[in-house]
Amino acid sequence: MTADLTQRIGGLLGVPVTDVRVAGAQHGYDHLTVALADGREAFAKAALGTGQATAFAAEANGLRWLAEAGALPVPEVLGVDESLLVIELLPPGSPGPEAAREFGAGLARTHAAGAPEFGAPWPGYIASLPLANTPGTEWASWYAEQRLAPYLRKARDYGALSAADQRPVETVIANITELAGPPEPPSRIHGDLWSGNVLWSGGSGWLIDPAAHGGHRETDLAMLALFGAPYLDQIVGAYTETAPLADGWRTRIPLHQLHPLLVHACLFGASYARQVRAAARAALAP
Repeated sequence: MTADLTQRIGGLLGVPVTDVRVAGAQHGYDHLTVALADGREAFAKAALGTGQATAFAAEANGLRWLAEAGALPVPEVLGVDESLLVIELLPPGSPGPEAAREFGAGLARTHAAGAPEFGAPWPGYIASLPLANTPGTEWASWYAEQRLAPYLRKARDYGALSAADQRPVETVIANITELAGPPEPPSRIHGDLWSGNVLWSGGSGWLIDPAAHGGHRETDLAMLALFGAPYLDQIVGAYTETAPLADGWRTRIPLHQLHPLLVHACLFGASYARQVRAAARAALAP
């Protein structure tokens, strides 16, 4: 690792760096573990090129905002600038049924902390894609206009979806009011809560790598289900005991999964077309 990067991290944190190691890379930046002269350890993302400044700011804003709810542990943001994001490093752990129940109850309380409106006051990012956080007061139309339609266009333009793949999504958008379920106020959601963005450490599930915004609380639960979170039944059980969900919420899971599946089609191509099509059809036939 270059001396320049070591100096940049140390300058950002105001603490000398004694060691930096590459832990991986994703979405256009290196993942680093950092040892500081004061004995602390940190995790950093370092941009490999240009264009990550908004993404790093969005992630830092989201982490801080989720932490303000005081309901689930969130790693502290130690420093952020246009090319670096540094947070506290968490020792790895393992999930268990009791930790999962605590996570589910904490997620319900995080959601209940609420948001002023749908969207967020900062430009968003999800993975390596910009995420519009234009404010809205009603979820169904906001979700269709800010989450489904833009990523449907991107997936089409990238060649990931055929005309046949697009049609059921277009039908969902056209019928969103009837499909969205009872109106709910904006919840304080993680926004990209697949199982890999819950880090189990010290007997708790920590929220990491958010696309946080004011959204619908069913979105986070649907995302946990999309790629198979461990102890999902315990998470959902504790959630619903803490904050019961509206009738029919399980039938709306495909609707809430449609946006992340469109994101995956944009990122990874036509291999996600079948899942996009299936989710749209399931959303139309609850």
